[in-house]
Amino acid sequence: MTLRFYDTASAEVRDFVPLEQGKASVYYCGATVQGMPHVGHVRSAIAFDQLTRWLEFRGLRVTVVRNVTDIDDKILAKSEQSFGPEWAAEPTARKDEEWWALAYRYEQEFENAYESLGVQRPTYEPRATGHIPEMHALIQRLIDRGHAYPALDDSGDVYFDVRSWSKYGSLTRQNIDDMQGAPDADPRGKRDPRDFALWKGYKDGEPVTAKWESPWGAGRPGWHLECSAMVTKYLGTRFDIHGGGLDLRFPHHENEMAQSQAAGDEFANFWMHNGMVTYEGEKMSKSIGNTVSPAEMLELASPRVVRYYLGQAHYRSVLDYRPTSLQEAAAAVERIDGFIAKAAAKVGQQVSEPTSYAEGAQAAMPAAFVAAMDDDLNVPQALGVLHETVRAGNTALAAGDLGAVKDALSSVHAMTTVLGLDSVKRPEAVQSREHAALEILVEAQLEARAAARANKDWAASDAIRDTLAAAGVVVEDGAEGATWSLKRD
Repeated sequence: MTLRFYDTASAEVRDFVPLEQGKASVYYCGATVQGMPHVGHVRSAIAFDQLTRWLEFRGLRVTVVRNVTDIDDKILAKSEQSFGPEWAAEPTARKDEEWWALAYRYEQEFENAYESLGVQRPTYEPRATGHIPEMHALIQRLIDRGHAYPALDDSGDVYFDVRSWSKYGSLTRQNIDDMQGAPDADPRGKRDPRDFALWKGYKDGEPVTAKWESPWGAGRPGWHLECSAMVTKYLGTRFDIHGGGLDLRFPHHENEMAQSQAAGDEFANFWMHNGMVTYEGEKMSKSIGNTVSPAEMLELASPRVVRYYLGQAHYRSVLDYRPTSLQEAAAAVERIDGFIAKAAAKVGQQVSEPTSYAEGAQAAMPAAFVAAMDDDLNVPQALGVLHETVRAGNTALAAGDLGAVKDALSSVHAMTTVLGLDSVKRPEAVQSREHAALEILVEAQLEARAAARANKDWAASDAIRDTLAAAGVVVEDGAEGATWSLKRD
């Protein structure tokens, strides 16, 4: 099956044909580092990590660029709080913290969150503050083409003229006359309230470290301009995929596309957007107290379980969080890991060393899993194949069919690897080895117990059962023999 992805710009699922054979270029919007990462940030990173891993599995050399917006109105506003009475409202902030220190501190928090959940590092992660010359060059191109102008009020701002670009609104299929004004600057200097800022002139009272000289006066870049300048520097004027959260479609991505194409760049061939995370059907909001952060999730469950939960829905769909969500994800992960541990103990494979792409993953990957992932990254359907393979593997274990067990184990390793579940730094790898050792010891006891029962030595049978129970092992007798599990707290 051909790789197919939904393209927001065309509003259809299209065949994905890389612009350069054997390679794929992906840019997705990273963090504006004004605060701690929220669950939406992490879901987006996991979605595009799954995309990257699948493109790599399909034989493409993938270049991934994920930006860091480290200069922005919100960052400056947050820094001001650390110098005033509002500082106490942000317990993680540091008093009297410069904006650039605050941005860097939160950038590290994002990196920690990504790493803890197994999100691969991008090929490159540029910062906005490191690309001011490229932004100046892009602004000048737009002015020369008649699509941008210096502010009419001598503020030093430079604006994109939305009415000069006939395709403005095409990404989100909006009529320009139905749009509200852009709230990024005082409209007095604009030809049209909808014009958005490419460059923001320096204002009295702002940190002197937050301004750069430009042909239009000292100031700093507008948010939308930053991504256009960075992506084209590293991926070129035409690249395969631009991605981000659904909330970025407008105005951010609409403005990015408009200014880049107006400057003469073809820009992204595909636009991909992941859905939002809700709380019991409602939008998460700090004001109503229904938010849950990645840090809070990691206090409730292991990183492997949190990654499974955040990555289990189709990337374009809404992911709804409920108080039982992580418990359900934990049960699913436990079924997978339980099979891996038991199967590894039987066939002698190392649980901690999953099959990689180069070690037979292509051959081990079930065709149904491949078809699901090729079809617009249908992870829910792919997970269905994974769990069906686990069930088949457990059936093979019960039947003593070690050939089928080994095949199922290889397939499970291949699927969990490509989903990123085996990339999470976690204690489960050690626990799985311990579980495998425990499996061997308990099975030996159960075999001795079965022999005692066959000889009608009920005292010996009960003694073995009591010893296992004292160790926290629950034994259940069934038509197909005894099974065991660990007693839950």
